Amino acid sequence: MGTCLMNGDKAELSGFDIVMVGQQAWDTDIGSNCKNIALELSKTNRVLYVNSPLDRSTRYRKRNDPGVGERLAVINGRKTGLVKIQENLWTLYPNCMVESINWLNHAWLFNFFNRRNNTKFARAIKACVATLGFNDFILFNDNEIFKAFYLSEMLSPKLSVYYSRDYMLAVDYWKKHGEVLEPLLIADSDLCVANSEYLSDYCGRYNPNAYYVGQGCDLELFNPDRITSVAGMLPAGRALIGYVGALHELRLDLGVLEYIARSRPEWVLVLVGPESELFEKSRLHDLPNVIFTGKKPPEQLSAYIQAFDVCINPQLVNEVTIGNYPRKIDEYLAMGKPVVATKTRAMEIFSAHMYLCTSKEDYVSQIEMALTDNSGQKENMRKAFAATHTWEHSVNAIKKAIANHI
Repeated sequence: MGTCLMNGDKAELSGFDIVMVGQQAWDTDIGSNCKNIALELSKTNRVLYVNSPLDRSTRYRKRNDPGVGERLAVINGRKTGLVKIQENLWTLYPNCMVESINWLNHAWLFNFFNRRNNTKFARAIKACVATLGFNDFILFNDNEIFKAFYLSEMLSPKLSVYYSRDYMLAVDYWKKHGEVLEPLLIADSDLCVANSEYLSDYCGRYNPNAYYVGQGCDLELFNPDRITSVAGMLPAGRALIGYVGALHELRLDLGVLEYIARSRPEWVLVLVGPESELFEKSRLHDLPNVIFTGKKPPEQLSAYIQAFDVCINPQLVNEVTIGNYPRKIDEYLAMGKPVVATKTRAMEIFSAHMYLCTSKEDYVSQIEMALTDNSGQKENMRKAFAATHTWEHSVNAIKKAIANHI
């Protein structure tokens, strides 16, 4: 039997069984909020992290992908889908394949097949829950609008929680049917938690039990005292202006990046991360003071941040990014680095510790200020501020929200 207690500002949630579903698989090679939340919750609760079931389109499009091969082995009965990660934490690769249905235009037809997909998914989860002996579990849904739409109805959890970390409806794939389904899913959940105030306000339109829970950062990965230098791999004697993350025109402003590089040829712009096709074809590749490192493993990212003189996040302001809380901001600040970023509502909480911009010209002037205005005292203040944004802190806010409804 789980217990839920409030001790001042700290919530104690222990002894519960929690089933987590979402878009990101446990074997993803990028940062995942839901994985971090699962690890934190598993310290005092039993947690089953359920990977999204393989869909038929992905099975053929990515037939040579090792991850697809692993999932097919489970579906065909050659491997077990339940894997123990550590004490109190398991991940499940469902032994079912669902149909790819988002191309269907008629809502009634989409809903018919989506219920069938959900039925397969729920059956796989039920079997695993029985194996683990989970009882009266909490269902935690990480932004999975379609494949988990009927799970609360089919699994009858003790409590259903919807976690909003991105405005999914700005993406065409989710917008098509999600404009109708996500508000219904939010309204049907017992409570909603969101990593930005913009998204908690959005969820609050459909469910009065919507909470802002902030964002976490793995400070151990971004501890400047435990970093192996990559300085020898980058130019010496020139200001290094750096960005770490996926390079995609949907989120990043190519125009700002090009303006920075052309306006200050004495600076070196270092871009660390995988590129979209448009980025690969951009004029940035023609500029001698722009370095593309390509995709790097997560454990190397902090070494690049350590080498930067100024870190940037020149994101576009659109429906996709307006409510976005970039994990990288806390990672930059945890390293004590000066940060220059686009001004959005989500960035307001950082305003005392970074430089915010509304134009490409702002970026150049603010980077100049960041280069000349840095100090050991400011670095320590940034580190101290980032230290308040741990996963323990964010998950404590989630626990408090759950405590109000258990």
